[in-house]
Amino acid sequence: MDDGISTGRLLVATPQLADPNFRRSVVLIVEHEPEGGTLGVVLNRPTQVPVDQILPPWSELVTGPSVVFQGGPVALDSALALAQVPGTDEPLGWRALNGSPAVARVGLVDLDVPPEILAPEVARLRVFAGYAGWGTGQLQSEIDEGAWYVLSAESGDVFAEDPDGLWPAVLRRQGGELAFVATFPEDPSLN
Repeated sequence: MDDGISTGRLLVATPQLADPNFRRSVVLIVEHEPEGGTLGVVLNRPTQVPVDQILPPWSELVTGPSVVFQGGPVALDSALALAQVPGTDEPLGWRALNGSPAVARVGLVDLDVPPEILAPEVARLRVFAGYAGWGTGQLQSEIDEGAWYVLSAESGDVFAEDPDGLWPAVLRRQGGELAFVATFPEDPSLN
């Protein structure tokens, strides 16, 4: 575990984090400016809303489950998308996340670009409603208080086929104490 907040890293909620917006969440940091704050998307909050109800032109490119994910509590009426593209080119309408090599070739999609322009370039795509945001120093303060683990991402995390199992899976692969945390009950009073 490393407290190095940077683009492409994961914020994994500790069991102590009781905020319902982030309980057992796994957040991918998509932008981090030490003097300007941090922006991320929650990777493990699929909704029941199909992408074709919100962004019909993009629905054919979406990696299953083909629903909109709740990216966080901020700006729920806006959408952003992440896509993985093969190769080394930077296609029009796609901006790479600078950060962890494990999420190489994952980037933000400009949803105003016609999807047919990006379609041949996209290997996987996921749409998020809203995002998570922290002001300067706020996230570090939450980490210091024990709310978050800052961990390395793996390429499959962003497009996990089983998003509901992502929180324990990320913790288990860390080994040691964090693997044990993965078994922490949802409601400790029932233990």
